[in-house]
Amino acid sequence: MQDKRRKRKPFWKDIKFKYKITISNENTLEEVAGLRVSKLNGISILVFTLTLLFVLASLLIAFTPLRNYLPGYMNSEIRAQVVNNALRADSLQAVLERQQLYIMNIQDIFQGKIKADTVPSLDSLVNMQEDSLMEPTARELAFRQQYEETEKYNLTTIASRSEADGLLFYKPVTGLPVKPFDTALRHYGTDIALADGESILSVLDGTVLMSAFVAGDGYVLVVQHNQDFVSVYKHCGTLLKHEGDAVKGGEAIAVAAGGEEDGRVGHLHFELWRKGRPVNPEQYIVY
Repeated sequence: MQDKRRKRKPFWKDIKFKYKITISNENTLEEVAGLRVSKLNGISILVFTLTLLFVLASLLIAFTPLRNYLPGYMNSEIRAQVVNNALRADSLQAVLERQQLYIMNIQDIFQGKIKADTVPSLDSLVNMQEDSLMEPTARELAFRQQYEETEKYNLTTIASRSEADGLLFYKPVTGLPVKPFDTALRHYGTDIALADGESILSVLDGTVLMSAFVAGDGYVLVVQHNQDFVSVYKHCGTLLKHEGDAVKGGEAIAVAAGGEEDGRVGHLHFELWRKGRPVNPEQYIVY
């Protein structure tokens, strides 16, 4: 019993015990190469390899379009494209069926199977197809129901809709964004390049809170909207509305300034606030 205990090695010494792997010349028995390894080295290499593979797989999924194939990662734009493409495919299939029916009727006329007067014209078939699109098909209704059930428990979609539920945002101007929203730089809006004399529109229905000239910002308009949204329009040229005026979404409230201002030519600084905090306008408005 004592001999067996002496022969047993402690676990830590056993796992650290190194084994020598030797490659020898068969003819001369000369050692060509040798490697000393232990169980601890093998386990460490295995763990490191598995960790590296896991990190690489995570980065590949997180920063490539592969993440859209995982449940819960598909963004709202891709979901909208899927729905739109499905509806278009259904409409195109109906058009192809109408056209195929018309071609079959023409073939029957050439073969003398039916009279020409009994065949509806292509215009009538097109009108019938347009009227049929007014009512959704059974396939479209089934797809809508399936999509709504799938999105019902999507927390990302619910959270993004709750802030602007029922609101339709208009573009303040038609132009190219030249400086994006960046809270780190204390730039709480979007700068949009625009032409001299272009109309500046209200993004939503609301009431004008401020219409004045501010040093450094030029002529400024502030409009209060529903659901605690406030829009701010800076560097305007001519103000068309005053405090207390009610405005409609898409209504002209100011005219763009011309000439150079702060090193830039013709730009609007547009801000969107909600509950006293600035939000990125590009989350609600597509320029």
